[in-house]
Amino acid sequence: MAATASRPSAPAPSEDRLGGARLVDAYRAMVLARALDERCLSLQRQGRIGFYAPHAGQEAALVGSALAVAAEDWVFPAYREMTVALVRGASLQAVVDQLFGDAGDLAKGRQMPNHFAFRDQHFVSASSPIGTQIPQAVGAAMAARYRKQAITTITYFGDGATSSNDFHAGLNFAGVFRAPTIFFCQNNEWAISLPRERQTRSSTLAMKAEAYGFPGVVVDGNDVNAVYAAVRAARARAVAGDGPTLIEAQVYRFGPHSTSDDPRRYRADAQVEEARRRDPVARLRAELLAAQLLDEAADAALAEEARTRIGEAIGRAEATPALEPLSIFDDVFAQPTARLAEQRTDCAAHLAPGGRSS
Repeated sequence: MAATASRPSAPAPSEDRLGGARLVDAYRAMVLARALDERCLSLQRQGRIGFYAPHAGQEAALVGSALAVAAEDWVFPAYREMTVALVRGASLQAVVDQLFGDAGDLAKGRQMPNHFAFRDQHFVSASSPIGTQIPQAVGAAMAARYRKQAITTITYFGDGATSSNDFHAGLNFAGVFRAPTIFFCQNNEWAISLPRERQTRSSTLAMKAEAYGFPGVVVDGNDVNAVYAAVRAARARAVAGDGPTLIEAQVYRFGPHSTSDDPRRYRADAQVEEARRRDPVARLRAELLAAQLLDEAADAALAEEARTRIGEAIGRAEATPALEPLSIFDDVFAQPTARLAEQRTDCAAHLAPGGRSS
């Protein structure tokens, strides 16, 4: 499934791996993700967008997991999951508009850049507080069960979130009530500047599921098919009524935690270079070339297509007008209160030419 295609349906029961055209489409999505990530980081450094949380090095985990869940499932992301939204059918333009906070932004400029929400793709708004999406995903899964909907929820978080209160509360509740939830931990080895070994004495993060009575699985997050298989199996358990699964996808964050971070202050360049030898995009490219599912010319065309699409989306976003300032008063209440109407009138007077300055 290409990154711009409609949302994925549930994988067929016999589908253990992505192969053929689907594997090429997974690679196309990963190429787009890497190119978009690099461009967004550059945009922030140029002052053209305000904030960004890179995900380079985690593309296989994102694409593989997104392809393994169904269109009717709900996603509760952290803030590195824009690729999941794209695989599920969110438009590239909508993603870029949110980063710029322009008049095309579905969130109307009321969220930080990189905090996406797409109702049509069942992709819930990201939030910055660590781990808050975890109990939300469990609650939504329980609601779906009460409605007799055979779906699951999947929630994404990093290794740092496994030390949060919401992680433990969410997993405990899910274990007790056998909630149909997939807990997808992207262990990129750094909770901002805190290395994983200083955060926990557990030999793996997946083993933490044992305390709550359900399986924990460790998977190579650089292998798109390994991720796909693990999430597919977790989804099958969930919809069968067998409860949740915690998946630890072991990856590495190549770049900074966010554009507010300088990773050179806490990790050695040699460590990053070692991790880059396991680059998931390069790994899948080599597999496709070896299987003759891709050749050098087609690979170059994919990369050029990604760069062109991204450049065009950015151009449209920068040509889109800014949000109307008075739109801040919209959607606050279903029926605006008298006080809100008064505030809107007062704000309009300040904004008008020659308006009040205080």
